[in-house]
Amino acid sequence: MTSTTHSVDTAPAGKVPAPATEAEPVRGSDPSNGFLAKAALITAVLTVAGSILGLVRDQALAHFFGAGSETDAFLVAWTVPEVATTLLIEDGLAFALVPAFSMALARRGQGARRDPVRALVAASLPRLMVASGAVALILMAGAPVLVEVLAPGLPDPRLAVDCTLLTATCVFTFGLAGYCSAALRAHRRFVAPAAIYVFYNIGIITAVFVLAPRYGVRAAALGVAVGGVLMVLVQAPSLWRQLTRDTADAPNDNATGPSAPALMGRAVVATVLLFALCRQSQVLIERFLASSLPSGAISHLNYAQKVAQVPMILSLMLCTVTLPVVARALAEGDVKRARSRVERDLGLAGCVVLLGTSVVIACAPQLIQLLFQRGAFTADDTVATAAVMRVYALGLLGHTLVGALVRSYFSGGRATWFPLGAMTVGIAATAGIGTWAVDLWGVRGIALANAAGISVTAFVLLCGMGPRNVPIRVRRVLGELVKPVAATVCATGFGGAFASHVDAPFSAFAVGSTTVAAVFFLVLWALKAQAFEPVIRSVTSATRKLWHVH
Repeated sequence: MTSTTHSVDTAPAGKVPAPATEAEPVRGSDPSNGFLAKAALITAVLTVAGSILGLVRDQALAHFFGAGSETDAFLVAWTVPEVATTLLIEDGLAFALVPAFSMALARRGQGARRDPVRALVAASLPRLMVASGAVALILMAGAPVLVEVLAPGLPDPRLAVDCTLLTATCVFTFGLAGYCSAALRAHRRFVAPAAIYVFYNIGIITAVFVLAPRYGVRAAALGVAVGGVLMVLVQAPSLWRQLTRDTADAPNDNATGPSAPALMGRAVVATVLLFALCRQSQVLIERFLASSLPSGAISHLNYAQKVAQVPMILSLMLCTVTLPVVARALAEGDVKRARSRVERDLGLAGCVVLLGTSVVIACAPQLIQLLFQRGAFTADDTVATAAVMRVYALGLLGHTLVGALVRSYFSGGRATWFPLGAMTVGIAATAGIGTWAVDLWGVRGIALANAAGISVTAFVLLCGMGPRNVPIRVRRVLGELVKPVAATVCATGFGGAFASHVDAPFSAFAVGSTTVAAVFFLVLWALKAQAFEPVIRSVTSATRKLWHVH
């Protein structure tokens, strides 16, 4: 990887590594490991910062508006940026653009006469701006109809309509932000893309604290609009520098060469966007079912999800960093390197999310009390939210596996409808179980439907891995995932038991989470889990270096 192993933000674009041999790579010999470790570390720090600010944002909403009708109205409007995030930043657009830019960079490195990167930008960016701007205007014009469809049970939809008029602007800004993120990640620039949620949440938090006393929950909706603009501004300079540098080094643009449609066809875009939209429809189903429950049900579900999703976000961080690596390997025909990378990612991501799942289930009441129980958020809200969060956490492994596996399906830059079919099966399960369970268990039934539906999707995606994507060894992956699942069961039991014997919420959380971590790692060590071997080697290496320094 030449100098890409030395700096996350100063690596030269377009360099192609030497072709891999047919032999299995020697453990730890991959020259990209150093680069990936640094990129993952920087992404982790900024992801954690964004998650912390996300919790501060939710704390501000809970403090000013509690878990009542006003918050429910805003959360209905917040459906637009949630869907836009999935379609335009995290899943849909990234799955189409990262492989396309990776292929363009690989072709440039192979000596294409016409610069494929420049052709791709010229063909795709203007179309994206026009399409996302048009959709934003349509959503603003149809805000009353949209609110009625999303939450027909709201007692007073006017507030939700006002908020939707503001949040709909994010379709345009999120489209630009997602484009910048995908292009920068393909060029192996990770700092600016990882920082977008830091600035997004800063925009919302600032608007709430400054404007909420005067404008109520509409201030949060305005913060969403401002945060979307900040997401673009924080990335634009870095992308501009990268593209202008590419332009200076690029071949003659008037020469013949691969066209942009060959790099990213309409079928590819259609499959990834439809998959992302289908996946995000889980949220639409939840909001629809919860709108008929007593006031606060949507809020309880939202707060529970936001806290429980933190382990999932951290677990998928590595997959986000390695997606360009897998896409580049497939573009160069190195299937074995791509398979090895995906299998390692699945194992490590599974361990991380299951450790977080143990903490969430064992310490749910303490977590919610520490984070939200103040101002308008009452003790009853804490009890209800904690109960929902424990049920929702049962599906975290499924969410993580879906997020990791679907990257493997789309990393080759080819159109494939199988992920959409798998997600459709999961959505059908979510809708069916939710409709049945909501009458029995209320909002907890909705959370159970979410967990069951996404787990079904993960199972179908695993069964469908084969030669048309990254041909991972499914039995081997499942055999390794059984080990952290066993560790989760043991750690959750011990952590919950220890936490329940401590009265103070902070002390109970500290005792419970420490117990969970100790038992989890002990069981993994006893079962000889391979996923954490790279972590153990890194810790051992760092310890030796510190020992030599002192």
